[in-house]
Amino acid sequence: MSVNLIKTDSNEIPNNHLPLEVELAIFISNLKNSIWLFGIPSWVFGISDRSVAALADGYLSPLEILQLLTASFLFLSWLYLRPETNLNGDGTEAYLCPSQVSNFDLKKRHMISQEYILPFPYLCQIYHLLSLKHLETVHKFSLNNLKVINVSHVEATNIGGIIKFQTVLDSPVNPLKIWRQPIVEVDLILHNPYTVELSIPVYNNKRIIVIFNVFPLTDTEHQFFIDIYSDLEWNKPILQLMLHFAACLTLFEDLPYLRALADINVERLFHLNKSASHETMWLFKRFVELYGSRE
Repeated sequence: MSVNLIKTDSNEIPNNHLPLEVELAIFISNLKNSIWLFGIPSWVFGISDRSVAALADGYLSPLEILQLLTASFLFLSWLYLRPETNLNGDGTEAYLCPSQVSNFDLKKRHMISQEYILPFPYLCQIYHLLSLKHLETVHKFSLNNLKVINVSHVEATNIGGIIKFQTVLDSPVNPLKIWRQPIVEVDLILHNPYTVELSIPVYNNKRIIVIFNVFPLTDTEHQFFIDIYSDLEWNKPILQLMLHFAACLTLFEDLPYLRALADINVERLFHLNKSASHETMWLFKRFVELYGSRE
């Protein structure tokens, strides 16, 4: 059985060049940020080198302690003095048209990108992404017993669909509580046959948005892209490091599950008369209605 994927029209975005003033402001902002980022490993190396030298004789003199404390204080100050990358305050955004403002804001919110080629059929990844229950089973460790407690809204679109569902952190000690409330409503959106969006609310009306793009390469492998966006006002390098770790961990957990789906010939689940009817599988069923086989 082959899945009848349709070719969707893509709206081409005109290649509008930014005014010279804006390009210059962005260049200076990026230069400041690059210098700041370069300073971090330099400070770490300097403090480490000074510490090793101070401890070489097995004794720390008051002068050496003072030097280490001073260097550590300056390093923390360097982290705190991260250059401001938001151009809203200097008037440069006035030069941008609405579409440019949107693209510029989107670029600022982009945190990380990851790309993989996985030795499993494309349909295994689609089934995995559109099944809510795998959050409780496959990711039981990384999500620390997260539970899906209710599907609150479903909406069909022309080429996809939207499902909103409530999740609860079913553990008294859960590291996810640094991001979010114990009970939140999460959005899962099927944009087209290749793109799935997961939108997670976090504190102070902020969100973490994960965009998954899945492209079949052969019958037995696919290309998998992960892009994460957020408007969290955290230190960006630290946030990026945490998100990279989280994305790698969840992918590592996915691999046995994807292999099991490939072994059971997951294509048979993409028949309309065999698709699951449980409410947590609504978005998968919507995919089958649009792109699966009716046999």
